[in-house]
Amino acid sequence: MIETNRPAAAPADDEPDLLRDQFRQLLRYRRLIGAGIGIGLLGGVYLGISTADTYVATADVVLRAPTDDPFNPSLAPDKAINIGSERQVALSSSIANEAAKKLGVSSSGFAALRSGLQVTNPPQTMVLRFTYTASSPKEAAKRANAMTEAYLLKRQESLDATRDKMVKGYKEQRDPVAKQLDELSKEIARMPAGAGRDAASSSKTDLQSEVGGYNGKITKLEALDMTPGRVTSAATAPPGADGPGILMSLALGAAVGLALGLLAAWVRLVFDPAPRSEGDVARALRAPVLGYLPRDRTGGGPLLAAGEADPRLAEEYRSVAFRLAYDSRFADRRRLLVVAPRGSSETAAAVAVNLAASFAETGKDVLLIEADLRTPVLASQLPTDAGGRPRWSQTPGSPTPGGRHSDTEWPDGRQLVVDAGESGSFDLIPGERARNVPRALTSARATRLISEADSPNSTVVVLAPPVLSYADALALVDRVDGVLVVADPRAVHRSDLSRIRELISGAGGTVLGAVLHAPLPGEKRGRKDKSGPAPTGPAGGPGTQGGAGRPVSQPQPIPYERAEPEQHIPGDGTDTVALRTVRMGRR
Repeated sequence: MIETNRPAAAPADDEPDLLRDQFRQLLRYRRLIGAGIGIGLLGGVYLGISTADTYVATADVVLRAPTDDPFNPSLAPDKAINIGSERQVALSSSIANEAAKKLGVSSSGFAALRSGLQVTNPPQTMVLRFTYTASSPKEAAKRANAMTEAYLLKRQESLDATRDKMVKGYKEQRDPVAKQLDELSKEIARMPAGAGRDAASSSKTDLQSEVGGYNGKITKLEALDMTPGRVTSAATAPPGADGPGILMSLALGAAVGLALGLLAAWVRLVFDPAPRSEGDVARALRAPVLGYLPRDRTGGGPLLAAGEADPRLAEEYRSVAFRLAYDSRFADRRRLLVVAPRGSSETAAAVAVNLAASFAETGKDVLLIEADLRTPVLASQLPTDAGGRPRWSQTPGSPTPGGRHSDTEWPDGRQLVVDAGESGSFDLIPGERARNVPRALTSARATRLISEADSPNSTVVVLAPPVLSYADALALVDRVDGVLVVADPRAVHRSDLSRIRELISGAGGTVLGAVLHAPLPGEKRGRKDKSGPAPTGPAGGPGTQGGAGRPVSQPQPIPYERAEPEQHIPGDGTDTVALRTVRMGRR
């Protein structure tokens, strides 16, 4: 036998496949990606419209430091000028006030005048670039030049004021010394020759030297070139608007929106608790994904079919049955428990019935046991006929010759035959509402019933309620050889699948694999259909085919609830239908 119960894992070196898988997972969130593109396009439209009447003019100014020898190579302007401080000065309100006086801008328009200016410094240069944005090209050029002239004028005034202050300071220090020198000169002229005159002459020489130093400094300051800088590129009216244009704005907006949408989809994918791929399901259950049921094209819910209505669905069921048949853990004893994680068991019931039909098609004696004693429905949903009683069911509660069964604990010995059309037929042990469900599931009669698979060429399929909603399935785990989990990957969390595996392993069972399916019609992700059931109709009434296979009217939906004894009389020859036309209701 071939062992198939191995976790599916992508090869470590198959990175292109992993990237394709991740991209497909991102495409699950098309709404987020579409919303991001929409927001980007709206931003592009706003950018294109808002910059359609925006014009930018630019003027460049090279700054100079005061110098007495502009051709001296040892002079470093960047040491004498702090370009960052000069940039802040150019953006100050004092420069804007001076420009406003030249332009005749009122105090109400002062804020707008100042907000349109931007001053930058190209790297590794002593250049200030004045950029002005306005609603007209001429106004932009005019205001850029006005701002440049105002800055140079203010800088000139600042340098002149600094020089004048220094000159004044030197003069204030020189004048007392010069006055003392004059007094000493007069005193020396009156003194007779001798040692006193020589000492006074020496003091006079010192004072003359000090006054000469002050005079040299003043002369040097007055000789400085105080030019603050020069305009290397005056602002001119721009030939066109500054914006990228509506087409370019839309393209940029779409690109940025796509990036935002993909980022939002990736964040949603990271924090999405649902399995992102079949590999996630396989890793959570530590069992392979045996099949993915295609979406029902008829829109009527999961279809239990031999292939007429939707051949893809029937072939997928056959594929799942084939993979199970080649799993050594199932092939040795052929006992299978079919469960759903939580919520509706509609698709799980469909899988159980169709697997039973697929096994019957291979020539096996198949017994389907409905162990859902809380909402049993298969007797009312399937085309059945009275069949032989199991070997263990020779009890006082056996069915009477008329086909009625007495009020006994489940299993009560009733066994029905389901006609699966071309696939053949299989036996059904229908569920019955029980007063004590755990006791009924763990009874000796239920154990002997499941052990029917020990007979040669026999297979037993057991349908149980959702494993996370009730503990019924766990009571049966040690009596079967494997568990098949039927789940909608978008409605179940990875933590739920891991918990299912832990519960089944703790109860002594093994998860053989999973069958995935798309959301049922009328259901949203994470929410079940809350619509009321369709009108009840008896099995074998309108919507079925007669025992001879004669076609009748279109089948009507039947509520997913237990049929009362008066609704189902096995063996009357009117309730045998082909499996390919049966639909399941809601559970």
